[in-house]
Amino acid sequence: MSINDTTVIQTKAPSIATLGALKKSGYISRSVREEMCANLIAMIRKGDSLFPGVVGYELTVIPQIENAILSGQDIIFLGERGQAKTRLARSMTQLLDEWIPIIAGSEINDDPLNPISRFALDRVAETGDKTPIDWLHRSRRYGEKLATPDTTIADLIGEVDPIKVAEGRYLSDELTISYGLIPRTNRGIFNLNELPDLAERIQVGLLNIMEERDVQIRGYKIRLPLDVFVVASANPEDYTNRGRIITPLKDRYGSQIRTHYPETIELEIEIMDQERSIFPTEGIEVSVPQFMKEIVAELTHLARRSPDVSQRSGVSVRMSSANYENLISNATRRSLRLGERSAVPRVSDLVAVQSSTTGKIELETIGEVREEQIVGKLLAGAIVATFNRHFSVRQFDQLVQAFENGLTVDASELMPSMDYVLQLSHLDGMKEAVDKLQVGGNPAAVASAVEFVLEGLHLNRKLNKDGGLGPARYHR
Repeated sequence: MSINDTTVIQTKAPSIATLGALKKSGYISRSVREEMCANLIAMIRKGDSLFPGVVGYELTVIPQIENAILSGQDIIFLGERGQAKTRLARSMTQLLDEWIPIIAGSEINDDPLNPISRFALDRVAETGDKTPIDWLHRSRRYGEKLATPDTTIADLIGEVDPIKVAEGRYLSDELTISYGLIPRTNRGIFNLNELPDLAERIQVGLLNIMEERDVQIRGYKIRLPLDVFVVASANPEDYTNRGRIITPLKDRYGSQIRTHYPETIELEIEIMDQERSIFPTEGIEVSVPQFMKEIVAELTHLARRSPDVSQRSGVSVRMSSANYENLISNATRRSLRLGERSAVPRVSDLVAVQSSTTGKIELETIGEVREEQIVGKLLAGAIVATFNRHFSVRQFDQLVQAFENGLTVDASELMPSMDYVLQLSHLDGMKEAVDKLQVGGNPAAVASAVEFVLEGLHLNRKLNKDGGLGPARYHR
Protein backbone atom coordinates (compact mmCIF):
# COMPACT_ATOMS: atom_id res chain seq x y z
CA MET A 1 0.00 0.00 0.00
CA SER A 2 2.10 2.46 -0.73
CA ILE A 3 4.45 10.21 0.77
CA ASN A 4 7.98 9.69 -0.32
CA ASP A 5 7.82 12.40 -2.94
CA THR A 6 7.89 15.71 -1.09
CA THR A 7 8.12 17.87 -4.19
CA VAL A 8 5.40 20.52 -4.14
CA ILE A 9 4.32 21.90 -7.49
CA GLN A 10 2.28 25.03 -7.04
CA THR A 11 1.07 27.96 -9.03
CA LYS A 12 1.76 31.54 -8.03
CA ALA A 13 -0.29 32.84 -5.11
CA PRO A 14 -3.06 35.35 -5.91
CA SER A 15 -1.98 38.99 -5.77
CA ILE A 16 -4.86 40.21 -3.57
CA ALA A 17 -3.24 41.72 -0.46
CA THR A 18 -6.00 43.39 1.61
CA LEU A 19 -9.38 42.46 3.03
CA GLY A 20 -11.09 45.12 0.95
CA ALA A 21 -9.63 43.79 -2.29
CA LEU A 22 -10.66 40.28 -1.28
CA LYS A 23 -14.27 41.41 -0.80
CA LYS A 24 -14.29 43.16 -4.18
CA SER A 25 -12.96 40.03 -5.89
CA GLY A 26 -16.12 38.15 -4.96
CA TYR A 27 -14.23 35.49 -3.00
CA ILE A 28 -16.55 33.18 -1.04
CA SER A 29 -15.27 31.29 1.99
CA ARG A 30 -15.83 27.54 2.21
CA SER A 31 -15.33 25.16 5.10
CA VAL A 32 -12.68 22.46 4.82
CA ARG A 33 -15.36 19.82 4.32
CA GLU A 34 -17.06 21.87 1.60
CA GLU A 35 -13.72 22.27 -0.18
CA MET A 36 -12.89 18.59 0.01
CA CYS A 37 -16.34 17.49 -1.09
CA ALA A 38 -16.48 19.86 -4.06
CA ASN A 39 -12.95 19.06 -5.22
CA LEU A 40 -13.55 15.32 -4.87
CA ILE A 41 -16.67 15.59 -7.01
CA ALA A 42 -14.66 17.44 -9.67
CA MET A 43 -11.90 14.80 -9.59
CA ILE A 44 -14.36 11.92 -9.89
CA ARG A 45 -16.04 13.57 -12.85
CA LYS A 46 -12.67 14.06 -14.59
CA GLY A 47 -11.56 10.52 -13.77
CA ASP A 48 -8.50 11.70 -11.83
CA SER A 49 -6.80 9.39 -9.34
CA LEU A 50 -7.55 10.35 -5.75
CA PHE A 51 -4.50 8.63 -4.26
CA PRO A 52 -1.76 8.27 -6.89
CA GLY A 53 0.87 5.78 -5.78
CA VAL A 54 -1.48 3.84 -3.49
CA VAL A 55 -1.93 0.38 -4.96
CA GLY A 56 -4.56 -2.28 -4.22
CA TYR A 57 -7.22 -0.13 -2.57
CA GLU A 58 -9.19 0.83 -5.66
CA LEU A 59 -12.15 -1.45 -4.90
CA THR A 60 -11.94 -1.61 -1.11
CA VAL A 61 -10.55 1.32 0.87
CA ILE A 62 -10.76 4.25 -1.55
CA PRO A 63 -14.55 4.01 -2.14
CA GLN A 64 -15.04 4.17 1.65
CA ILE A 65 -12.80 7.24 1.88
CA GLU A 66 -14.75 8.91 -0.91
CA ASN A 67 -18.04 8.19 0.88
CA ALA A 68 -16.71 9.67 4.13
CA ILE A 69 -15.51 12.84 2.41
CA LEU A 70 -18.77 13.27 0.50
CA SER A 71 -20.55 12.87 3.86
CA GLY A 72 -18.23 15.35 5.60
CA GLN A 73 -17.15 12.74 8.16
CA ASP A 74 -13.90 12.55 10.12
CA ILE A 75 -12.04 9.27 9.56
CA ILE A 76 -10.23 6.59 11.56
CA PHE A 77 -7.95 4.28 9.55
CA LEU A 78 -7.75 0.92 11.27
CA GLY A 79 -4.99 -1.42 10.14
CA GLU A 80 -1.64 -3.04 10.80
CA ARG A 81 1.69 -1.33 10.19
CA GLY A 82 2.77 -0.68 6.63
CA GLN A 83 -0.72 -0.34 5.15
CA ALA A 84 -0.33 3.27 3.90
CA LYS A 85 -2.56 4.82 6.58
CA THR A 86 -0.37 7.91 6.94
CA ARG A 87 0.10 8.20 3.20
CA LEU A 88 -3.65 8.20 2.69
CA ALA A 89 -4.05 11.02 5.22
CA ARG A 90 -1.27 13.10 3.67
CA SER A 91 -2.66 12.60 0.16
CA MET A 92 -5.96 14.16 1.18
CA THR A 93 -4.39 17.62 0.93
CA GLN A 94 -4.89 17.44 -2.84
CA LEU A 95 -8.64 17.78 -2.14
CA LEU A 96 -8.10 21.22 -0.60
CA ASP A 97 -8.24 24.43 -2.62
CA GLU A 98 -4.75 25.29 -3.82
CA TRP A 99 -4.71 28.71 -2.10
CA ILE A 100 -6.78 30.23 0.66
CA PRO A 101 -6.53 33.74 2.15
CA ILE A 102 -5.61 34.22 5.81
CA ILE A 103 -5.19 37.31 7.94
CA ALA A 104 -1.49 38.17 7.91
CA GLY A 105 0.20 37.17 11.17
CA SER A 106 -2.57 34.85 12.35
CA GLU A 107 -1.33 31.77 14.19
CA ILE A 108 -4.45 29.77 13.38
CA ASN A 109 -5.01 30.69 9.71
CA ASP A 110 -7.96 33.01 10.37
CA ASP A 111 -10.36 33.46 7.48
CA PRO A 112 -10.36 37.21 6.63
CA LEU A 113 -14.12 37.07 6.04
CA ASN A 114 -14.82 35.14 9.24
CA PRO A 115 -12.05 35.69 11.84
CA ILE A 116 -12.25 33.70 15.08
CA SER A 117 -9.11 34.44 17.13
CA ARG A 118 -8.77 37.49 19.37
CA PHE A 119 -5.74 38.62 17.36
CA ALA A 120 -7.65 38.52 14.06
CA LEU A 121 -10.82 40.09 15.46
CA ASP A 122 -8.86 42.99 16.94
CA ARG A 123 -6.88 43.54 13.73
CA VAL A 124 -10.01 43.62 11.54
CA ALA A 125 -11.72 45.97 14.03
CA GLU A 126 -8.69 48.26 13.94
CA THR A 127 -7.78 48.32 10.24
CA GLY A 128 -11.04 47.29 8.49
CA ASP A 129 -10.70 46.79 4.75
CA LYS A 130 -7.01 47.67 4.94
CA THR A 131 -6.31 44.53 6.95
CA PRO A 132 -3.39 42.76 5.22
CA ILE A 133 -3.89 39.18 4.07
CA ASP A 134 -1.55 36.38 3.07
CA TRP A 135 -2.23 33.32 0.93
CA LEU A 136 -1.70 29.80 2.29
CA HIS A 137 -0.93 26.90 -0.04
CA ARG A 138 -2.68 23.59 0.57
CA SER A 139 0.66 21.88 1.23
CA ARG A 140 0.88 23.93 4.46
CA ARG A 141 -2.62 23.04 5.63
CA TYR A 142 -1.73 19.60 6.97
CA GLY A 143 -0.73 18.82 10.55
CA GLU A 144 0.40 15.51 11.99
CA LYS A 145 1.26 14.12 15.41
CA LEU A 146 2.37 10.67 16.48
CA ALA A 147 0.37 9.94 19.62
CA THR A 148 2.54 8.82 22.52
CA PRO A 149 1.71 8.35 26.22
CA ASP A 150 3.61 11.55 27.05
CA THR A 151 1.66 13.71 24.58
CA THR A 152 0.05 16.63 26.44
CA ILE A 153 -2.92 18.90 25.99
CA ALA A 154 -0.42 21.70 25.42
CA ASP A 155 0.99 19.81 22.41
CA LEU A 156 -2.41 19.33 20.80
CA ILE A 157 -4.55 22.25 21.94
CA GLY A 158 -2.38 24.84 23.65
CA GLU A 159 -1.08 26.35 26.86
CA VAL A 160 -0.91 29.69 28.64
CA ASP A 161 2.40 31.31 27.66
CA PRO A 162 4.16 32.50 30.85
CA ILE A 163 6.28 34.94 28.86
CA LYS A 164 3.18 36.72 27.60
CA VAL A 165 1.83 36.83 31.15
CA ALA A 166 5.13 38.26 32.34
CA GLU A 167 4.81 41.01 29.73
CA GLY A 168 1.78 42.28 31.62
CA ARG A 169 -1.21 40.54 30.06
CA TYR A 170 -3.97 39.10 32.27
CA LEU A 171 -4.63 35.37 32.35
CA SER A 172 -8.13 36.12 31.13
CA ASP A 173 -6.66 37.65 27.98
CA GLU A 174 -6.93 35.23 25.07
CA LEU A 175 -3.68 36.61 23.68
CA THR A 176 -1.76 34.86 26.46
CA ILE A 177 -2.49 31.50 24.83
CA SER A 178 0.17 29.65 22.86
CA TYR A 179 -1.80 27.46 20.46
CA GLY A 180 -1.10 23.74 19.96
CA LEU A 181 -0.97 21.73 16.76
CA ILE A 182 -4.71 21.37 16.19
CA PRO A 183 -5.60 25.10 16.33
CA ARG A 184 -2.56 25.82 14.16
CA THR A 185 -4.03 23.44 11.58
CA ASN A 186 -7.32 25.39 11.51
CA ARG A 187 -8.85 25.27 8.01
CA GLY A 188 -6.83 22.18 7.22
CA ILE A 189 -6.40 18.44 7.84
CA PHE A 190 -4.98 17.12 11.11
CA ASN A 191 -3.79 13.53 11.41
CA LEU A 192 -3.25 11.83 14.78
CA ASN A 193 -1.25 8.65 14.25
CA GLU A 194 -1.67 5.68 16.62
CA LEU A 195 -4.57 7.27 18.50
CA PRO A 196 -4.97 4.48 21.13
CA ASP A 197 -1.50 5.32 22.48
CA LEU A 198 -2.83 8.72 23.55
CA ALA A 199 -3.62 8.87 27.28
CA GLU A 200 -7.36 8.71 27.93
CA ARG A 201 -7.40 12.06 29.74
CA ILE A 202 -5.87 13.65 26.61
CA GLN A 203 -8.42 11.93 24.40
CA VAL A 204 -11.11 13.57 26.53
CA GLY A 205 -9.58 16.92 25.63
CA LEU A 206 -10.24 16.23 21.95
CA LEU A 207 -13.98 15.78 22.40
CA ASN A 208 -14.92 19.43 22.42
CA ILE A 209 -12.51 20.17 19.57
CA MET A 210 -14.35 17.70 17.35
CA GLU A 211 -17.92 18.44 18.39
CA GLU A 212 -18.66 21.62 20.35
CA ARG A 213 -15.53 23.53 19.21
CA ASP A 214 -14.93 24.76 22.74
CA VAL A 215 -11.28 24.99 23.70
CA GLN A 216 -10.42 24.89 27.39
CA ILE A 217 -6.88 25.67 28.50
CA ARG A 218 -6.06 25.59 32.23
CA GLY A 219 -9.66 26.35 33.12
CA TYR A 220 -9.88 29.32 30.73
CA LYS A 221 -12.69 28.63 28.29
CA ILE A 222 -12.77 30.33 24.92
CA ARG A 223 -15.18 29.87 22.07
CA LEU A 224 -13.01 28.92 19.11
CA PRO A 225 -15.01 27.37 16.26
CA LEU A 226 -12.10 25.60 14.60
CA ASP A 227 -12.58 24.21 11.12
CA VAL A 228 -10.45 21.04 11.04
CA PHE A 229 -10.89 17.76 9.21
CA VAL A 230 -9.61 15.18 11.70
CA VAL A 231 -8.03 11.89 10.64
CA ALA A 232 -6.68 9.25 13.01
CA SER A 233 -4.95 5.91 12.61
CA ALA A 234 -4.86 2.88 14.86
CA ASN A 235 -3.56 -0.67 14.88
CA PRO A 236 -6.20 -3.28 15.83
CA GLU A 237 -3.71 -4.77 18.29
CA ASP A 238 -3.70 -1.52 20.27
CA TYR A 239 -7.40 -1.86 21.07
CA THR A 240 -6.61 -4.67 23.48
CA ASN A 241 -2.90 -4.44 24.26
CA ARG A 242 -1.42 -0.96 24.65
CA GLY A 243 -4.47 1.23 24.89
CA ARG A 244 -7.87 1.99 23.50
CA ILE A 245 -9.93 4.76 21.98
CA ILE A 246 -12.46 6.00 24.51
CA THR A 247 -16.00 5.42 23.34
CA PRO A 248 -17.17 9.08 23.26
CA LEU A 249 -14.20 10.06 21.08
CA LYS A 250 -14.60 7.09 18.79
CA ASP A 251 -18.24 8.06 18.39
CA ARG A 252 -17.16 11.48 17.05
CA TYR A 253 -15.48 9.89 14.03
CA GLY A 254 -17.99 9.36 11.26
CA SER A 255 -16.21 6.52 9.43
CA GLN A 256 -13.87 3.75 10.56
CA ILE A 257 -12.11 2.39 7.49
CA ARG A 258 -10.22 -0.92 7.57
CA THR A 259 -7.01 -1.02 5.54
CA HIS A 260 -5.31 -4.22 4.42
CA TYR A 261 -2.16 -5.66 2.87
CA PRO A 262 -1.83 -6.35 -0.88
CA GLU A 263 -4.12 -9.22 -1.72
CA THR A 264 -2.07 -10.67 -4.59
CA ILE A 265 1.58 -11.31 -5.43
CA GLU A 266 1.22 -9.02 -8.45
CA LEU A 267 0.15 -6.06 -6.28
CA GLU A 268 3.01 -6.72 -3.85
CA ILE A 269 5.47 -6.64 -6.77
CA GLU A 270 3.98 -3.42 -8.12
CA ILE A 271 4.48 -1.78 -4.72
CA MET A 272 8.03 -3.16 -4.44
CA ASP A 273 8.96 -1.69 -7.81
CA GLN A 274 7.39 1.61 -6.88
CA GLU A 275 8.79 2.01 -3.38
CA ARG A 276 12.34 0.66 -3.54
CA SER A 277 15.23 3.10 -3.27
CA ILE A 278 17.37 3.31 -6.39
CA PHE A 279 21.08 4.09 -6.27
CA PRO A 280 22.52 3.54 -9.76
CA THR A 281 26.02 2.08 -10.01
CA GLU A 282 28.04 3.44 -12.89
CA GLY A 283 28.91 0.79 -15.44
CA ILE A 284 26.45 -1.80 -14.13
CA GLU A 285 22.98 -2.44 -15.49
CA VAL A 286 20.53 -3.98 -13.03
CA SER A 287 17.79 -6.32 -14.21
CA VAL A 288 15.52 -8.38 -11.97
CA PRO A 289 13.76 -11.41 -13.50
CA GLN A 290 10.07 -11.72 -12.78
CA PHE A 291 10.51 -15.00 -10.90
CA MET A 292 12.95 -13.38 -8.43
CA LYS A 293 10.43 -10.60 -7.76
CA GLU A 294 7.81 -13.27 -7.17
CA ILE A 295 10.02 -15.01 -4.60
CA VAL A 296 10.46 -11.78 -2.62
CA ALA A 297 6.73 -11.03 -2.70
CA GLU A 298 5.83 -14.64 -1.88
CA LEU A 299 8.13 -14.53 1.15
CA THR A 300 6.12 -11.65 2.60
CA HIS A 301 2.79 -13.32 1.86
CA LEU A 302 3.93 -16.53 3.53
CA ALA A 303 5.11 -14.58 6.58
CA ARG A 304 1.64 -13.03 6.85
CA ARG A 305 0.17 -16.53 7.10
CA SER A 306 2.88 -18.20 9.15
CA PRO A 307 1.98 -19.45 12.66
CA ASP A 308 5.60 -18.70 13.65
CA VAL A 309 5.16 -14.98 12.94
CA SER A 310 3.00 -12.68 15.05
CA GLN A 311 0.02 -11.63 12.95
CA ARG A 312 -1.15 -9.11 15.54
CA SER A 313 1.61 -6.65 14.64
CA GLY A 314 1.47 -7.53 10.96
CA VAL A 315 4.15 -7.93 8.27
CA SER A 316 4.66 -4.61 6.56
CA VAL A 317 5.02 -4.00 2.83
CA ARG A 318 8.25 -2.29 3.88
CA MET A 319 9.69 -5.79 4.36
CA SER A 320 9.13 -6.57 0.69
CA SER A 321 10.78 -3.32 -0.38
CA ALA A 322 13.76 -3.76 1.97
CA ASN A 323 14.28 -7.37 0.85
CA TYR A 324 14.05 -6.32 -2.79
CA GLU A 325 16.67 -3.61 -2.22
CA ASN A 326 19.07 -6.01 -0.46
CA LEU A 327 18.63 -8.63 -3.17
CA ILE A 328 19.60 -6.11 -5.84
CA SER A 329 22.49 -4.79 -3.76
CA ASN A 330 23.94 -8.27 -3.35
CA ALA A 331 23.77 -8.87 -7.10
CA THR A 332 25.40 -5.48 -7.73
CA ARG A 333 28.19 -6.28 -5.26
CA ARG A 334 28.91 -9.54 -7.12
CA SER A 335 29.09 -7.71 -10.45
CA LEU A 336 31.56 -5.21 -9.00
CA ARG A 337 33.82 -7.97 -7.68
CA LEU A 338 33.67 -10.11 -10.82
CA GLY A 339 33.89 -7.20 -13.23
CA GLU A 340 30.57 -8.06 -14.89
CA ARG A 341 28.51 -5.29 -16.42
CA SER A 342 25.13 -6.85 -15.69
CA ALA A 343 23.70 -7.43 -12.20
CA VAL A 344 20.89 -9.99 -12.08
CA PRO A 345 19.79 -11.41 -8.69
CA ARG A 346 19.98 -15.18 -8.21
CA VAL A 347 18.64 -17.61 -5.64
CA SER A 348 22.06 -17.57 -3.95
CA ASP A 349 21.61 -13.81 -3.43
CA LEU A 350 18.60 -14.47 -1.20
CA VAL A 351 20.99 -14.85 1.71
CA ALA A 352 20.99 -11.04 1.72
CA VAL A 353 17.33 -10.83 2.76
CA GLN A 354 17.99 -12.40 6.15
CA SER A 355 19.02 -9.09 7.72
CA SER A 356 16.13 -7.13 6.22
CA THR A 357 13.55 -9.76 7.16
CA THR A 358 14.50 -10.54 10.77
CA GLY A 359 14.17 -6.90 11.76
CA LYS A 360 10.64 -6.63 10.40
CA ILE A 361 8.90 -9.66 11.86
CA GLU A 362 7.97 -10.57 15.42
CA LEU A 363 8.01 -14.23 16.37
CA GLU A 364 5.24 -15.95 18.29
CA THR A 365 7.79 -17.98 20.26
CA ILE A 366 11.05 -16.44 21.40
CA GLY A 367 14.06 -18.59 22.23
CA GLU A 368 12.71 -21.93 20.99
CA VAL A 369 13.46 -21.33 17.30
CA ARG A 370 16.00 -18.94 15.86
CA GLU A 371 14.78 -16.18 13.57
CA GLU A 372 17.22 -17.31 10.88
CA GLN A 373 15.62 -20.75 10.85
CA ILE A 374 12.14 -19.34 10.40
CA VAL A 375 13.29 -17.00 7.62
CA GLY A 376 15.05 -19.93 5.93
CA LYS A 377 11.86 -21.99 6.11
CA LEU A 378 9.82 -19.13 4.66
CA LEU A 379 12.35 -18.58 1.87
CA ALA A 380 12.24 -22.24 0.92
CA GLY A 381 8.45 -22.07 0.81
CA ALA A 382 8.59 -18.94 -1.37
CA ILE A 383 11.02 -20.51 -3.84
CA VAL A 384 9.12 -23.77 -4.22
CA ALA A 385 5.76 -21.99 -4.55
CA THR A 386 7.16 -19.75 -7.29
CA PHE A 387 8.85 -22.69 -9.06
CA ASN A 388 5.65 -24.72 -9.05
CA ARG A 389 3.73 -21.81 -10.59
CA HIS A 390 6.11 -21.81 -13.55
CA PHE A 391 6.97 -25.48 -13.99
CA SER A 392 5.92 -29.08 -13.54
CA VAL A 393 8.65 -31.22 -12.00
CA ARG A 394 8.04 -34.00 -14.54
CA GLN A 395 9.23 -31.82 -17.40
CA PHE A 396 12.77 -32.10 -15.97
CA ASP A 397 13.04 -35.90 -16.07
CA GLN A 398 15.91 -35.81 -18.60
CA LEU A 399 17.79 -33.19 -16.56
CA VAL A 400 17.37 -35.21 -13.38
CA GLN A 401 18.61 -38.26 -15.29
CA ALA A 402 21.84 -36.39 -16.07
CA PHE A 403 22.38 -35.89 -12.35
CA GLU A 404 21.67 -39.57 -11.72
CA ASN A 405 24.41 -40.33 -14.24
CA GLY A 406 26.93 -38.42 -12.13
CA LEU A 407 26.45 -34.74 -12.98
CA THR A 408 27.23 -32.32 -10.13
CA VAL A 409 26.89 -28.54 -10.21
CA ASP A 410 28.41 -25.94 -7.91
CA ALA A 411 26.46 -22.74 -7.30
CA SER A 412 27.55 -19.61 -5.49
CA GLU A 413 26.68 -15.95 -5.31
CA LEU A 414 30.27 -15.18 -6.45
CA MET A 415 30.32 -17.68 -9.32
CA PRO A 416 30.76 -15.96 -12.72
CA SER A 417 27.67 -15.99 -14.91
CA MET A 418 29.39 -17.64 -17.87
CA ASP A 419 30.20 -20.69 -15.72
CA TYR A 420 26.49 -21.45 -15.51
CA VAL A 421 26.00 -20.89 -19.23
CA LEU A 422 28.88 -23.17 -20.25
CA GLN A 423 27.98 -25.97 -17.80
CA LEU A 424 24.22 -26.21 -17.94
CA SER A 425 22.41 -24.11 -20.52
CA HIS A 426 22.84 -26.83 -23.21
CA LEU A 427 21.41 -29.69 -21.12
CA ASP A 428 18.07 -31.26 -22.03
CA GLY A 429 15.30 -29.60 -20.08
CA MET A 430 17.39 -26.63 -18.90
CA LYS A 431 17.34 -24.71 -22.18
CA GLU A 432 13.57 -25.04 -22.47
CA ALA A 433 13.15 -23.88 -18.87
CA VAL A 434 15.40 -20.85 -19.40
CA ASP A 435 13.44 -19.96 -22.54
CA LYS A 436 10.14 -20.26 -20.65
CA LEU A 437 11.39 -17.84 -17.98
CA GLN A 438 12.01 -15.28 -20.76
CA VAL A 439 15.36 -14.07 -19.47
CA GLY A 440 16.89 -13.62 -22.92
CA GLY A 441 20.50 -14.35 -23.78
CA ASN A 442 22.13 -12.23 -21.07
CA PRO A 443 24.58 -14.60 -19.27
CA ALA A 444 23.77 -13.06 -15.86
CA ALA A 445 20.04 -13.62 -16.43
CA VAL A 446 20.66 -17.17 -17.67
CA ALA A 447 22.68 -17.87 -14.52
CA SER A 448 19.77 -16.63 -12.41
CA ALA A 449 17.34 -18.89 -14.26
CA VAL A 450 19.65 -21.91 -13.90
CA GLU A 451 19.98 -21.45 -10.14
CA PHE A 452 16.22 -21.08 -9.84
CA VAL A 453 15.60 -24.36 -11.66
CA LEU A 454 18.21 -26.22 -9.62
CA GLU A 455 16.85 -24.93 -6.30
CA GLY A 456 13.29 -25.69 -7.38
CA LEU A 457 14.21 -29.27 -8.19
CA HIS A 458 16.03 -29.60 -4.88
CA LEU A 459 13.06 -28.31 -2.89
CA ASN A 460 10.82 -30.72 -4.81
CA ARG A 461 13.17 -33.52 -3.66
CA LYS A 462 14.49 -34.32 -7.12
CA LEU A 463 18.06 -33.19 -6.36
CA ASN A 464 20.22 -33.26 -3.27
CA LYS A 465 22.06 -30.16 -2.15
CA ASP A 466 25.08 -29.70 0.05
CA GLY A 467 25.22 -26.23 1.59
CA GLY A 468 22.62 -23.54 2.23
CA LEU A 469 21.64 -20.46 0.26
CA GLY A 470 25.33 -19.59 -0.08
CA PRO A 471 27.92 -21.82 -1.84
CA ALA A 472 26.22 -25.10 -2.66
CA ARG A 473 26.61 -28.30 -4.67
CA TYR A 474 23.67 -29.96 -6.41
CA HIS A 475 23.85 -33.71 -7.05
CA ARG A 476 21.70 -36.80 -7.06
